[in-house]
Amino acid sequence: MVLSAELEHGSFAPESVASEVWGLTRGEARQRADTYQRYHIEALPTEEKWKIPRRFNVKVGKFGLAKMIFKEFFQYFGHWETVFSRPCTYGVFSGPIGGFSPRPDLCVGCLRCEVQHPDFVTVTPNGELRALGDKYLTYQHIYTIDQEAMRGTVPVRGQGYRGRFGGPGFDGMFTDMSEIVRPSRDGIHGRELIGTSVDIGAKPMHLEFDTEGNITNPPTTFTIQLPFIFDAPPTTLESDAVARIYVEAAEQVDTLAILPAKSIERLGLAGPNVVPIVTCSGCSVGPGTRMVELATWNHETYAHFAAQGYAVGVRLEMTGEWLSTLLEMQSAGVTIFHLLSDHHGRSGDGRFLIETLKEAHMALVEKGVRDEVTLLGSGGIAGADNLPKGIISGLDAVGLDHVLLIAMQARLSGDMQSRDTVTVQLPKKLDEAWAVQRLVNLSCSWRDQMLEILGAMGVREVRRLRGEFGRSMMCSELEAEAFGEIEGFPGGGR
Repeated sequence: MVLSAELEHGSFAPESVASEVWGLTRGEARQRADTYQRYHIEALPTEEKWKIPRRFNVKVGKFGLAKMIFKEFFQYFGHWETVFSRPCTYGVFSGPIGGFSPRPDLCVGCLRCEVQHPDFVTVTPNGELRALGDKYLTYQHIYTIDQEAMRGTVPVRGQGYRGRFGGPGFDGMFTDMSEIVRPSRDGIHGRELIGTSVDIGAKPMHLEFDTEGNITNPPTTFTIQLPFIFDAPPTTLESDAVARIYVEAAEQVDTLAILPAKSIERLGLAGPNVVPIVTCSGCSVGPGTRMVELATWNHETYAHFAAQGYAVGVRLEMTGEWLSTLLEMQSAGVTIFHLLSDHHGRSGDGRFLIETLKEAHMALVEKGVRDEVTLLGSGGIAGADNLPKGIISGLDAVGLDHVLLIAMQARLSGDMQSRDTVTVQLPKKLDEAWAVQRLVNLSCSWRDQMLEILGAMGVREVRRLRGEFGRSMMCSELEAEAFGEIEGFPGGGR
């Protein structure tokens, strides 16, 4: 759960400064300082309800193992610890009967056993695990998300980075790190503050005052503590439990849960952390609501909710002339845009998010209004490393969708790329408190990984990362620069 919000208005001021600025006595200033706590997410170990398939299958030839033990019995007679030891650090062959009944669930694929005893030990990838997901949201992503949701920690196996160095999608973007910013890498340990809060809503570029000195155009923003939100589950999944889980988890970590307005009204879920998706001006949004999203652009519906003081966003699929529509909506007063790609991060013309988000960001920059609006984006987020890359590409905050279902150990099948076509199978007898904690753990893990990358860049808050293209390097551009003049390289040898 959240222990406190991330205070940004003088919580670090000395007592004397607090006394001068806020008119507090020294005792009151001390009391206020003592109650301050940094934003924190409480992660608790949450075991699997539906065990994910193991990573490797281990097969041991019993005759070969018995032959080895018989030989070692005489070779190391009296040294029984050596006789009964097995070549595995992780306990796959431990137990009263050793390798005669291996425990493949513990195997990490180091292959020490197979290298030492190739004649009777075989380690192979588990096909059942590899069948999960699809070509974009792969079984590696699913396994990692499961571990993050289970423990709430940064998944480190001590084997170095084993992913791609280059490739399609987000794999083609590298982020810029530097040894010279080493002093600022303590954010994850709490020794230095690195902000992960983002502002949602309209931010005027200047203030206007009336004749009495009152502000006539105050900012209409509100702040969430994480640079990601919980987007609505697919329409193919009709589950009241999932809606309640999303809302409870969003409230605990202080982010937003986006759900259909009808579900929110029927289940009584309205609140400041809940964003109803409305289809008409007659939709009820419930008490405490700060923001609504229009399912499609409609000027009358937008004006209706904006007049009531709500922050109003519009969901916009990146198909057809979506960029022209975005600029048209901005001219009409819209300040929050929720861009939707498919679940492989592709727009209608097949381009990936890195290109389309940059196009939207730069179009608003060229119009001189980028700092006045908020860009949200959903689709194509498969891992924690995609978060900073999406923000570098131009987003203020990123929407999570399929990832949330996987954290609750749902099994996805069918068409996982198109919107609202996936088939979702939830664990039987879904425990809502268990599922909420899994989402809280995932949020904790992904926030910590965001802190790591911000600290490595020397960036003190995630808002400064938005649209920082100079903080990224594209693999294709680096390769063209390095190998472009070599004959045989695509486009090279010129």
